[in-house]
Amino acid sequence: MTESQAVLFTIFGATGDLAKRKLYPSLFRLYKKGELADNFAVIGTARREWSDEFYRGVILDSIKDLMRSKTEAEAFASHFYYQSHDVGDASHYITLKELGEKLKTQYKTLGNQVFFLAMAPQFFGTIAEHLKSEGILTGEGFERIVIEKPFGTSYATAKALNDSLAKVFTEEQIFRIDHYLGKEMIQAVSAVRFANPIFESLWDNQHIDNVQITFAEFIGVEDRGGYYETSGALKDMIQNHVLQVLSLIAMEKPSKFDEAHIVEQKVKALKAIRQYSPSEALENFVRGQYISGKFDGEAYKAYREEDSVSPDSQTETFAAGKFVIDNERWAGVPFYVRSGKRMTEKGTRINIVFKKSEDNLFAGSCDEPVQNVLTIYIQPTEGFSLSVNGKAAGQGFHLDPLRLSFRHDSEFLGNSPEAYEKLFLDVLKGDGTNFSHWEEAARAWELIDVVRNAWDEQTSALPTYTARSMGPKEAFDLLARDGREWTWQPDVWYRDRGYFDK
Repeated sequence: MTESQAVLFTIFGATGDLAKRKLYPSLFRLYKKGELADNFAVIGTARREWSDEFYRGVILDSIKDLMRSKTEAEAFASHFYYQSHDVGDASHYITLKELGEKLKTQYKTLGNQVFFLAMAPQFFGTIAEHLKSEGILTGEGFERIVIEKPFGTSYATAKALNDSLAKVFTEEQIFRIDHYLGKEMIQAVSAVRFANPIFESLWDNQHIDNVQITFAEFIGVEDRGGYYETSGALKDMIQNHVLQVLSLIAMEKPSKFDEAHIVEQKVKALKAIRQYSPSEALENFVRGQYISGKFDGEAYKAYREEDSVSPDSQTETFAAGKFVIDNERWAGVPFYVRSGKRMTEKGTRINIVFKKSEDNLFAGSCDEPVQNVLTIYIQPTEGFSLSVNGKAAGQGFHLDPLRLSFRHDSEFLGNSPEAYEKLFLDVLKGDGTNFSHWEEAARAWELIDVVRNAWDEQTSALPTYTARSMGPKEAFDLLARDGREWTWQPDVWYRDRGYFDK
């Protein structure tokens, strides 16, 4: 048994959707792989009055698709205990402490504790303070707290939240989850870049024309209309996921590939991003909201028709923008980003667009060569491709664009660790590399607050885009003004084949 395998988890919000869909299956995967064995226990807490037996039934239901045997699943579920809990009631923490001490002795957890807060952020500070004041934190083993986004709704609220956590936990004990950082290809971005001199030697403004980051979802807001009305695409995706990916692409090579050095370089990259004025923010960022449309014979309703959404909502379901980085490596290279709901396809990808050759040897004698583009696929498939120019077979000299491509097969993806599984294991090991740190979150909010505030002052009509398209016209105009275009335009393929407006 390693020290990390001995641990008591306490999950606040244990009856919620996140716990059932992600947390319990991820813990079970770790259990099946032997990363968790006999010396762990889980306390689930929430307001509902559940028994241990009922709670274990919920656990078994959540892992039913992962079961190899009923005996193994039941053995796993036997480590789970439920405690009804009001996070604002100090007396409930006394009960929680008593249960925790009992389980520490029973499972020999060495005093190691991980607290997972799958709850609204307004409760984070309250929970942390009670963990300290009621003596649940003992300092006997490692003690770590894991929190979900959103980490604040602005720089001011994020700082207040961080200050409340910092009264109890050190930065090294706080793990801010960004589940995209747990994905296979996000972690492979550094491998593609730093382990291949062919790319690293070209990773600068002398060779790269622009970088494009797309986080597209074809689903709408589903049952999250109430939450989305208070967030929107800018805060929900750009402030965290997109800027985290951007920092990984833009950072300098760390002197050592570990948490401290990687975070140091990510923070430097984020701080080098130009801070826009309100007028510059309006010039360089656009938003949109999806309206009704038809795709492949299926009708899609408008965002304003979704459940829990105001009929005159001004919330953006799409956001796109241009970041510029004021340092020697990236001066003059725009980083275009976009994210939205109800787009043509589900896909997260990075396009590194290389510059055209200034000396076209073949000008006037053959086809125009295509720009080389390195594409890193993050989801739903994972892999990368590189577009190059080759000669077409046959007489004459004609260029034939080729794509050198690699995608992980479905068997690999089925066996690869799920993002939360990786992140849980990192927490147990005390490795915060794939989590968001305060300096990163703070800088991201500083950049995004300017855009958000500028948009909030706008009185002009909110741009719209048809459901299952790739965003409003303004997003394409953003690049066209610079003489560029989005590399990934799947809607063109579908439109040419008559999928729209059937």
